[in-house]
Amino acid sequence: MLVSRGPRGVALAACTALLFTVSACGNDTAQPETPIAVRLYGSDGNMQNGFGKELKDQAGLLNGMKGTIPLTQLPQSFKSRMVALNNKLTDYLYAGETYDAVVISALAAQLAGSTAPADIAAQIDGVTNGGERCESAATCLELAREGVDIEYRGPSLTRGGFTDAGEPSTASYATLHFNLNGQIDDGKTEFVGAGDESAASKKAPPPAKKQQGGKNDKKDGSPLKIGGLLPQTGDLAFAYPPMKTAADLAIKDINAAGGALGDPVQWVDGDDGTNPAVAKATVAKHVGAGVSVIIGAAASGISRAVLPDVVAAGLIMFSPSNTDAGLSTVEDKGLYFRTAPSDILQGRALADVILRDGPKKIAIVARKDSYGEGLQGNVRSELERVGVGGDRVKLLTYDPPADSKAPPVNFTAGAEEIRNYGADAVLVIGFAESTEVIKALAAAKVEFVS
Repeated sequence: MLVSRGPRGVALAACTALLFTVSACGNDTAQPETPIAVRLYGSDGNMQNGFGKELKDQAGLLNGMKGTIPLTQLPQSFKSRMVALNNKLTDYLYAGETYDAVVISALAAQLAGSTAPADIAAQIDGVTNGGERCESAATCLELAREGVDIEYRGPSLTRGGFTDAGEPSTASYATLHFNLNGQIDDGKTEFVGAGDESAASKKAPPPAKKQQGGKNDKKDGSPLKIGGLLPQTGDLAFAYPPMKTAADLAIKDINAAGGALGDPVQWVDGDDGTNPAVAKATVAKHVGAGVSVIIGAAASGISRAVLPDVVAAGLIMFSPSNTDAGLSTVEDKGLYFRTAPSDILQGRALADVILRDGPKKIAIVARKDSYGEGLQGNVRSELERVGVGGDRVKLLTYDPPADSKAPPVNFTAGAEEIRNYGADAVLVIGFAESTEVIKALAAAKVEFVS
């Protein structure tokens, strides 16, 4: 390139000579730091197409990002029926789990012959264990009306039944990959099983009550009302469409098969807001509406926040997406259930995905709540178990925004810390707000490679 030999040419030469000793010369700025290359990983809260959309024009940052989610290889027929209800669906995350939670609730009420939450709760584990195998809402409801002990299997519950803790004994995980457009590349998706069928509950439920004459006499408290506590708003709002569509499909299938206890099952909508205050208000509304079962909350931290209110009201909380391992032993008086697997299982799957790439130093960034810190700890434990010492792993957390009006996450300092640490692998555990973590890393000259 030609350069002027006039006064400006002399100035440029001076700048070049002083490049490593001054921070600026004229209008020029300091020489940028050399980028470092890392592999980017995610977990169920951010491994879906809706997350890519949150990054808008920076969605390309996700190219090559990979991670795990609890996901069964859903039958095409199930996905087609969901699309028939909502043709704008782009994800199916926790759809099978939501569908199964609603259907299991209705089957438990039918077997109990009651909408009383305690009676329903006593049947839920048994619905998935030890009886006559059935794989559709219609077939299972027909058997339940005859007082037959059943073993329900559905879109997400394909192997083992529930444990005594009211959660799946086995699970399926998918390893997903983002493409250049910030969308999941379905061609690269891999499925792997986890868990142990022998851990399923062996306890016999109370005897089933046969429905008399195909009708009920209203002493059972019907109709059964099921309330939603799903993320219509907040940091998990991008996960709402598949969960709500699956709930709608379950209600449709149940009622097409004659409903429960002789009446159509009623769905009472409700938002968890990914916010304890919003969720608590919704729970109070459901209590007033006579709901027996609450489907949700979506986030483990929100469920922890509202579970005392739900238990105090004597209702059932049945989450399709809570993965916090600590919820297996939470004080719930036998009223908390989930179709999502514990993060103890996901911690193993995530650690395996990361270790396949042979990283030398790993940074694990998590939102500061029971989900984020719980999964972070489980991944860390799995890394330790296979010999990855503490000198090779750095743990960081961030406070998620309290609500939509709060300032976005500022991860500038954390990004610099990761850069200075020399990580070559970064796992981000969060929801929609973790886009700010990824943008901060990019701004700190951390380049993501596949």
